[in-house]
This record gives sequence, C-alpha cells and structure tokens, in this order.
Amino acid sequence: MLEKLEKFQILTLGALIGLALIVSTKIASSAMARNEISVTGSAFEIVKSDKGSLEFDIHVKKPTKQEAYATAQNQYKEVEKYLKDKGIKNIELKTSNGYDVYKNDPKTGYSTNIPEAYNYYQPVLISSDNVEVIREISNDITGLINQGINIEVRTPSYDYSKMADLKVSLLEKASQDAKNRAKSMLKPTGSNVGKVKSVRMGVYQITPVDSTNVSDMGINDTSTIDKKITAVANVTFKIK
Repeated sequence: MLEKLEKFQILTLGALIGLALIVSTKIASSAMARNEISVTGSAFEIVKSDKGSLEFDIHVKKPTKQEAYATAQNQYKEVEKYLKDKGIKNIELKTSNGYDVYKNDPKTGYSTNIPEAYNYYQPVLISSDNVEVIREISNDITGLINQGINIEVRTPSYDYSKMADLKVSLLEKASQDAKNRAKSMLKPTGSNVGKVKSVRMGVYQITPVDSTNVSDMGINDTSTIDKKITAVANVTFKIK
C-alpha cells in the first residue's frame, strides 16, 4: 500500500512539473510570437542610515496631579542635562498625558471613585545625524532609573536621507539587469534584445541587511542602522 502511494505521489509530482513547463513554454512562445520579451531585473545597495530619532516617556506617579507634574518637570531637567552631555541638540517635549488611579474597596475589591494617585507621562522626542549616539542613548538612558527617574523607552528609528536619489539609481541598475537577463534568454535562439517597449517599477524593499523578507506592499524598515535597499523592474523589450 505504501509503495503504491509513493508511486502515485511521484507520478503526481511529475505531472505538475510537466504542466508547469508546458505553461511556461507557452507563455514564452506567446511573447516570442509578438516579437517581445518581458523580464524582471533587480538591484540592491547597502546603506548606513544618517538620521536617527528616539522617543521616550518620563513616567511619574504621585498622590496628586500637581505633585506629579512638578516632579516630572524637575526630572526633565536631569534628563535634558544627560542628553546635552551626549551631544543631543534637538530635544522636543511632546504633549503630556495622564490619568487618575482610584482606590479599591477592600470589602468588594471593586474600584471606587476616590483618587489614590495620578499617573503622569511626559513624552520626549530627540533626533540627531549621529545615529550611533541615538543607539547608545536608547540602550543607556534607562540607567537614569538609578537616579529615581522612571524612563520608558520606545524603539529608535533610523532613516537614510538620500533615499530618493538612490531609488532612481537602483531603478536604472534593475532595468540594466533585466536587459542582461533578456540577452541570456535570447542567446540560444540567435535573437537580440531590441528597444524598450515598457518599464514597470516594482515596490522597493527596505530591509535589514541580512533579511530575506519581501512584501507585495513593500517594506520600510526603520529599526536598523544598516539597510538593504532593493529595487525591482519589469521591462518588456522588442526582439530583433
């Protein structure tokens, strides 16, 4: 029984491969009949981000809103000094937020309408052209907890400012790659690549250097300093 099943699987796999070859050959033949060939080319470049930003919260919990606000203001002065000592000049205080914490009824365990404390959050956004400093601060700033300052850090963001120019350059290289592929495909037939009939640009994939992820919608990674920028171009050539 097992032997018959294996034979059936082999025959099925062979049939699927044969069908795929027939379909691909038919597509290629159809394109050749129209004296054109469509090829997808790609190109990539590895770049280092030149802009970095980091957002974090100064979190204070005190009996009243006024106490929480005053404490946060004093703690911000210490945080600001720390950042300036690191060479950070772009420091932005974003809109603060907070909420009341209510006491629980010891008998029922349910929350009452009696305030017990106030949680206050002061978001701070910093940015710099020195991405290494941003990375250092993202790993180091929580050390201020030892000074009684509760810092909640978000993931840093890294960007490459010359992306627009790079995308144009990569598209040209991807189109050239498509032409080289078309030449290789046509070589056995004795035909040559002619003029470009149409070019369709694919989405760009901006990923970590060692990533193999792709997406139909494109990827825009901001979590890493070193990035791999990949461009894809689908080019249709005349055949001569």
